[in-house]
Amino acid sequence: MLKEYVALTKPGIIRLNAFAAFGGFWVASKWDHIDWLLLIYMLVGSALTMASACVINNYWDRELDKKMERTCNRALPMKRLNPTNVLIYGIVLGIIGIAVLFILVNPLTGWLGLLGLFVYVIIYTMWLKRTSTWSTSIGGISGAMPPVIGYCAVTGQVDAGAWLLFALLFLWQPAHFWSLAIRRVEEYRAAGYPLLPVLKGIKRTKLQMIPYTLLLVPTGILMYTYDYTGIFFLIISVALAGFWTVHTMMGLSATDDTKWAKTNFFISINYLMIVFLVMILDTNGVG
Repeated sequence: MLKEYVALTKPGIIRLNAFAAFGGFWVASKWDHIDWLLLIYMLVGSALTMASACVINNYWDRELDKKMERTCNRALPMKRLNPTNVLIYGIVLGIIGIAVLFILVNPLTGWLGLLGLFVYVIIYTMWLKRTSTWSTSIGGISGAMPPVIGYCAVTGQVDAGAWLLFALLFLWQPAHFWSLAIRRVEEYRAAGYPLLPVLKGIKRTKLQMIPYTLLLVPTGILMYTYDYTGIFFLIISVALAGFWTVHTMMGLSATDDTKWAKTNFFISINYLMIVFLVMILDTNGVG
C-alpha cells in the first residue's frame, strides 16, 4: 500500500526536478556561499509541492489512464486505492510543501510554488490537457519552476538569472514530451488526449519541436554572457543544444518515427542532466 502511494508522486519526475532546483540554488549561491539548511528546506518544500501536483494529476486522470497501455496498470485505474483518499493525500502534500516554502525558505518561493501547482493542476491537468494542443507548451510553465524556486530561495528576487533558468526548462519540455507523444501517439489518440501529434500529425509536431531546441542555444550563451556560468558550460550547453536540434531536424526525413522519437527522447533526458551538472560545476553565481 505504501509503495502505491509513493508511486503516485512519480518519484522519477521529482528526482529530475529536484536536481534542477538544486542547480538553480547553486547558481545563485556559488560554491563558497552555501546555506545548507536553506537548501534542504527548499528541496523538501519543492519536492512535496511537485508530489502534490503529480498525485492530483493521477487522481484527475484515473479514468483516461484506463485507456492507455502505459498507464492502465497504475493503482487508481486498477482500483487498488480509494480515489478520495488519494485526493486528500495530494492536497495534504501540497499544503505542507507550500507552507515549507513560505515559512522556512521565503515568501517568493512560496508564491512560485503556488503558481507552479496552479498551472499544473488547474490549467494543464483539468483544462488544457483535455481541450487543446497548447497543453504541452502552457503546462511547461509549471515544469520550469523548480530551478527558479531554487535560485530565488537564495536571491529573494526574480532577476535575469531566474528568467534564464526558467527559459532553459520551459524550452526543454515540449521537444522532450512530444518525443514521447510521437512514440505513443495511438495510445493518446485512443484515450482522447488532443495532443499535437494526435490532432496536427507527426510531421507538424517535428517542425514545432525545432524552435524550442534551437532557442536553447542562445539561452546557454546568455547564461555565460551574464556571468552566471563559465566557459565550459557555454561550450557544452551550446554543443548539446546544437546536436539535439540537428537530430530533431533529421526527424523530418526519418523513415522510422518510433525509432527516431525514442532516440530524441533519450537525447532530451541526457541534455538536461548534463547541462545542469555542468552548470553546477562551472557556475559563477550572482555575487
